[in-house]
Amino acid sequence: MELATAENGWVNTIASSNPEAIAQARHILQSVHYCSLSTCSADGFPWVSPVFFTYDEQLNFYWSSAIASRHSQNLYANNGRMAIAVYNSSVEEGKGQGIYFYGTAAELEPTRVEAVMQLLFKRSGRVLPRTAEDYLNDSPRRIYHFQPTEAWVTGDRLPIGNQLVDTKIQVNLATFSAPS
Repeated sequence: MELATAENGWVNTIASSNPEAIAQARHILQSVHYCSLSTCSADGFPWVSPVFFTYDEQLNFYWSSAIASRHSQNLYANNGRMAIAVYNSSVEEGKGQGIYFYGTAAELEPTRVEAVMQLLFKRSGRVLPRTAEDYLNDSPRRIYHFQPTEAWVTGDRLPIGNQLVDTKIQVNLATFSAPS
């Protein structure tokens, strides 16, 4: 465990279970409804896509997308490896806070589609005229499931010479439960 330094990429691992860092991460998840999915094609071309998302109490993320979309195709090509960033893009420079995840994603199991649709509807605040069939079989869309394996939240900005360096706090996923 160590403080954020240039040698470790400015990542603080000492505060990984710090209640303030965990509370900050929970607040970001509760208040921001879009995340950026970061995927990569099989031949190494990166792609970022903003999507509306929801999550469950085990910190699994869910969104719906077209199967043919570039980010979905990248998931199929790379065993689901991806990263997610959740942040409020409307704050002024130097005030940003985010939570960042690395993990894997895949199409949601058909038996879970109806329940996850309800999570998506609840988070959006509206019920859409859709059924589970709208995401199964011949449908051009699917619901995707992401399971994080690592997480970081925005840390302090450290003064280094006449510059400020942004840091991250690695979050211990075992102690981080999703906000309700």
